[in-house]
Amino acid sequence: MLKHVILAVLAVALSLSAFAVEKPNIIVIMADDLGYGDVSCNGSKTISTPNIDRLASEGIRFTSGYCSASTCTPTRYSLLTGTYAFREKGTGVAPPNAPAIIRPGTPTIASMLKQQDYATAVIGKWHLGLGDDAPIWNGELRPGPLDIGFDHCLLLPTTNDRVPQVFVEDRRVRNLDPADPLWVGNEKPSPEHPTGITHRSELKMDWKVGHNGTIHNGISRIGFYTGGERARFRDEDLADEWVRASDRWIEAHQQEPFFLFFASHDIHVPRTPHERFVGKSGQGPRGDSILQFDWSVGHVLETLDRLGLAEKTLVVLCSDNGPVLDDGYQDQAVELLGSHQPSGPFRGGKYSVWEGGTRTPFIARWRGRIQPGTSDEVVCTIDLAATLAALTGTVLPKRAFPDSVNVLGALLGEPGAKGRDHLVQQDNGGKKLGLRAGEWKLVRLPKGGNRPRGAAEEFTESLFNLDRDPAEQTDVAQQHPEQLERLRKLLDHALSNPKN
Repeated sequence: MLKHVILAVLAVALSLSAFAVEKPNIIVIMADDLGYGDVSCNGSKTISTPNIDRLASEGIRFTSGYCSASTCTPTRYSLLTGTYAFREKGTGVAPPNAPAIIRPGTPTIASMLKQQDYATAVIGKWHLGLGDDAPIWNGELRPGPLDIGFDHCLLLPTTNDRVPQVFVEDRRVRNLDPADPLWVGNEKPSPEHPTGITHRSELKMDWKVGHNGTIHNGISRIGFYTGGERARFRDEDLADEWVRASDRWIEAHQQEPFFLFFASHDIHVPRTPHERFVGKSGQGPRGDSILQFDWSVGHVLETLDRLGLAEKTLVVLCSDNGPVLDDGYQDQAVELLGSHQPSGPFRGGKYSVWEGGTRTPFIARWRGRIQPGTSDEVVCTIDLAATLAALTGTVLPKRAFPDSVNVLGALLGEPGAKGRDHLVQQDNGGKKLGLRAGEWKLVRLPKGGNRPRGAAEEFTESLFNLDRDPAEQTDVAQQHPEQLERLRKLLDHALSNPKN
């Protein structure tokens, strides 16, 4: 008996060792505001996404793939740290002058993979703050990605409806002229400073709500800035620049294992796709931006093919939250929608804890390792941390990635492998919450608006059976009080007790 146990342990150890030695390249491609129904492999009939469809046909497409929050900053925080954002103050949507939200010393996917001799980079939208108290735009932007495990970064520092429209490369604003310093603030720098309010007639994309601060490239933004003219980019060139930068970085590191976090800005507002995509979707700037994102995905796949890296690279595609149509600009997203259903069969979208807010496109491809197919196992962006640690054979510190679950078997499509047994879903500030456990979904909303999270009696609670009612239309709490109580206890436990 003892002999059999020893042999079994040795077999597992050898298997893990061989798997860890392989150290595949890892690319996480994150879309911004892309809904479950925005891609044709998930059923879209009006938008065609051939490159995403190709990724799905060569890998595994998850019908229950989630992000951890229904807005960008908390999902990005959770993806990198394996920690639910509601556990940390200041993880809501970050303002232009936000300090670094992930502090040096916090274990991240990047720092974990760096320990395994991976080259690491993040290219694209950051929106996790820079600097100690605020970004020092004209000096070193420290702490930042390079202080939490990344070797290289080329960033849009916030999000493009917020100022400033500059690239941050490693620790500095790229192409910044010291004679033309960059200033970023929350109030007009002078009475005559042009804004979306004072110069509205000059805008090429009009604002609807809130996006009426400093004007750049004919579009007014949230916040104010001056200077840095040579460093500013043209909105229409964002996707091209990030694809080129990713190309160069992958080529430079093709002889070593690498981790690339490719964080697209598409399809977030302001939706300003390159001219070659304009008018191609028939759904205005939002639809055209989906086509541009799909092109970006295709370019990354072509680069892997050209360099002979497809069989050596795990590619994961996801989104930071569900879709939104009218999000502050008048870009005809509602008027031109037609029969398209951005959330697919699900209710809600960005900002909500309904399924459409956090159930998004989720695809994993590792050619030759993952057998193509579809899975209904529950996986989440927050789980990439623990899962990639298991993939690379990394032994984690005790408190690292406390809410991340190892779903490696499910991600690789191994027969019988299970995903999560339950998952917490949150809105931007973590006041509205959902919990999915198998076929059941609890939705907990504060009474009278966004009151602070507290005892259960301060909330309204609804229960849904997602197998029978994926659109969350029928509250069955009264019919199934035992399930309501079970999920309530699960949620309360998760709120106060990290996994570790």
